[in-house]
Order: sequence, then structure tokens, then C-alpha cells
Amino acid sequence: MIKKNLKNLSSATFANPKKTLKCKKGQQFIIEGAPVNGLFFILKGTVKVFRTGINGREQIVRFAKEGEIIGHRGFGTEEYYSIGAIALQDAVLCYFSKNHLQKALLENPQFSYDMMLFYANELNRSESKVKSISQMTVRERVIDTLLYIHRKFGNLRDYLNLPLSRKEYADYAGTTEEQVIRIFSTLKKEGLISAKGKKIGIVNLQVLKNEISEHSYYLDS
Repeated sequence: MIKKNLKNLSSATFANPKKTLKCKKGQQFIIEGAPVNGLFFILKGTVKVFRTGINGREQIVRFAKEGEIIGHRGFGTEEYYSIGAIALQDAVLCYFSKNHLQKALLENPQFSYDMMLFYANELNRSESKVKSISQMTVRERVIDTLLYIHRKFGNLRDYLNLPLSRKEYADYAGTTEEQVIRIFSTLKKEGLISAKGKKIGIVNLQVLKNEISEHSYYLDS
């Protein structure tokens, strides 16, 4: 959305004040509960976005890649970030301050309109995801997570192009690491996935899709 409007936003009021930041793998660049002061545009790399749930448990909200923005949900509405963000691999980020974004929105109607559509789409996806997850079994949530990673990041040499720990799968699926290990073992025995260390490969994509088709797995792309 920002990339789409770069031609219109190339004025000094928007383009010049931006900052480019480099994050090492494992580095946190948004602290949950810190004051909202802008948003980040991912130029390179992959990021996990999370929030703290009940009993301090980490819940991964989504994974973001090149071309996506982070920190936008608190922009203009909240004083503090409701999420945290950590680089899963070396990343390059473009930071836009809250003040400069507000100025750009006031000066560029097309950018404001695209931003409005972006937020509406985000809300729709969020509501659809909550509805689907509430009706899924643990196995279905783990399968949904595998399909989400597959659609978003694709494959690299027969394995999902985003190696995650079993805990990270659990934190996204809303279950425990033990449950993920157990379900992965079952799916492997059924010939639906392959596994090599942290690497997971999907062997039979259509069967996995069919298993959760009633939950409209494709909504969270």
C-alpha cells in the first residue's frame, strides 16, 4: 500500500524524513506497551508479530515479509503498541514517524483512501480468523498454520520457506509445543508432511486443504 503510493508520496514531507534500519536475526524492534511513534515498512527479511496473552504466554499474531507494514494497528488510535515485533532473519526496515504519516494522509487523498481500504481489509481478515479458529480442533489449527506459511512464503527445496521452531508453530496455532510435536508426528505417519529438523515440507497439499475447507482457510493470506 505504501509501495503503491510511493510516486505520489515522493515529496520531502514524506520520503525524506523516513529512516532505514537494519535488524539482526532475533532483534526486537517494536516493544509491546511502548509509546506508538510510527510504523515500519519491511524492505527485506521476515518478521514475527506477537502479543502477550494469558499468564504471559506469547501469541504470534502473524508473520510479515517484504512489502508489508508493521505497527499500523496502533497508528492514530492508541498511545501504546499492542504488539511486539522481532526479526526472524536479518531484515531491513523503513521507519515512518507518526507525525509525518499524519501529514502525508492530510496532503494526499489517494493515500488516505488506500489506507482506509487497507484497514477495512485487515479488520475483515481479523474477524474471519477469530471466527474460524473458535470452531477448529487443535489438529485443524496446526494444519491451518502450515497452509498459512505455505501460501505466504512458498517452498524452498521441498520445504516451507520459513523454518520455524515447534514453539513458534504452537504460539501461532494457539496450542502447546507438545501438541504440535504430536500432530506433526501423526501427519508424517499419514504421509501428509515431511520433516527434517526445523524444516517442514507439505507432501499432500490438497488433502490438508480439504480437511479444513469448511473453515475457509484462504481468508488469512
